[in-house]
Amino acid sequence: MNYTIKTEGLHCGHCDAAVESALLNVAGVTDADADHEVNVVEVACDDTVTPEQLTAAVEGAGDSFKVIEIKVA
Repeated sequence: MNYTIKTEGLHCGHCDAAVESALLNVAGVTDADADHEVNVVEVACDDTVTPEQLTAAVEGAGDSFKVIEIKVA
């Protein structure tokens, strides 16, 4: 399963790395690629991962990170 997450608050490569690391710590997530230039994160995961888990990971990675929308890609 693949998701595209539209975010707010990613400003640099360090932000990208923090979000990617947090997402990869979610059981079932196999890949995460954040791009601060467009505030989008692409996530690959198995079918057991919920959008709520992805939201919690992104927003838990930093105080300024917010999830605007999650779409199945």
